[in-house]
Amino acid sequence: MSDDTDFAPLAETGQQLVFVTGPSGAGRSTAINVLEDLGFEAIDNLPLSLIPRLLDGPPLGRSMALGVDVRNRDFTTKALMKLLDRLPERADMKVSLLFLDARKDVLIRRYSETRRPHPMSPDEGLEAGIEREAELLAAIRARSDMLIDTSDLSPHELRESLTGMFGAPEDQRLSVSLQSFSYKRGVPHGVDMVFDCRFLRNPHWEAELRPLTGEDPKVAEYVQQDPRYAEFFAKIRELTEMLLPAYREEGKSYLTIGFGCTGGRHRSVSVAENMAEALANKGWQVSIRHREMERRR
Repeated sequence: MSDDTDFAPLAETGQQLVFVTGPSGAGRSTAINVLEDLGFEAIDNLPLSLIPRLLDGPPLGRSMALGVDVRNRDFTTKALMKLLDRLPERADMKVSLLFLDARKDVLIRRYSETRRPHPMSPDEGLEAGIEREAELLAAIRARSDMLIDTSDLSPHELRESLTGMFGAPEDQRLSVSLQSFSYKRGVPHGVDMVFDCRFLRNPHWEAELRPLTGEDPKVAEYVQQDPRYAEFFAKIRELTEMLLPAYREEGKSYLTIGFGCTGGRHRSVSVAENMAEALANKGWQVSIRHREMERRR
């Protein structure tokens, strides 16, 4: 096919064309599956040389997600860059490059868990392959339109993020994620707002309550008996309820609020549970995650 292909059939549909790439183990396959669930025509590992023919064929009538990475038969940084340069800039066809990334230690752990050989170093050390792939993809990463670091994201959180980016308007309600956590392990990645609950009375020092969690009514009652609790909760609820409509009006589709305490099992969990109930009663779409409790489980 010649270099002057105009890709007209796809352009006429007015759909999205999303290239999904990133290092092996960063979540690219998960992202492809999510986009497919959102209604995209998803094709993974199609040789780059065949993509122009695909785009020049009959229109599919819906958006497309094309997964490309080092496993593609004819993949090179130069070839992908050239392909992207040839795609026309048109108002009725939005072309974007989504890059999924993760820290090296996370990629090593994920590969160690699956025991799969790395495509860039099947006969060498895992770390060498990861470093070689990162070097190969550096220019593509820099060019990406959207970059998601999945190092600290669960598959559910990645799905929520992609739904906010690519979901249909009816899917793009503002989703509120509440997370409890322990300050000992650090603030969760990607949190938009954080409330510190460490000043509240601590159930950890009560032998009867220590083995329980903030989901238990006994622990919740103990925390709420703190004379500062009622005013604290009323103020952060009022602040949150004021900000959520503003975030929605700005086009934000996903907001994460963190609640931290020392151990991440009692006070932060209790406050997060109460906030989830309060926001849900107001009609907000709420999900909740207790990070430290997940680790223990």
